[in-house]
Amino acid sequence: MSVLIGVGIVTTITTIYLGKKGWQALHKAVGITPGVLTYQDDQAPLSLSAVTWRHLRLQKKHLQRLPNDQLRQLQRIDDKVSRYQSYQKTQQADDKTPTVTESQFVLEKLLYTRLPDTLASYDYLVSIDSADLSQTEKKAEASELLQQVLDHIEQRLDALLDQAQTQHLQALRVMKNYVESHDR
Repeated sequence: MSVLIGVGIVTTITTIYLGKKGWQALHKAVGITPGVLTYQDDQAPLSLSAVTWRHLRLQKKHLQRLPNDQLRQLQRIDDKVSRYQSYQKTQQADDKTPTVTESQFVLEKLLYTRLPDTLASYDYLVSIDSADLSQTEKKAEASELLQQVLDHIEQRLDALLDQAQTQHLQALRVMKNYVESHDR
């Protein structure tokens, strides 16, 4: 009886060991690193120390009093700027000197000059401690104006990214038509 229990224990341990090694080998074969999955709550407040800016040059002291939604919107804007900058770099790498349009110039001015100034003004208005009703109204108006500026910048970025996609799609259509015209 004790031999049977011993064989059962050894079989169980061997099965567990081989199963774990097989599972790890499967993950390694498909290029997945097994580990602990971490849940990221999209609604959790952002900490400024965790936020990294790729292209926007913003002072952290002006971002401390921003609501979480506006911080997330700034991150989205930074991601879109990154995509747009990489598009511009690929254009230059392909020896296609991109011409700077008025909308691109205005966007650059908004991103690198006006946005930091707007955030500084907003931070100043929000940092004033006062129980005065007019101050509360000014803070609410400042928040609304900042949101409008962020929305406007994001819309301009979306339009430029859409324009770049449309240009490439049009180039593909022209090439398709060219190839089809020579097949006849």
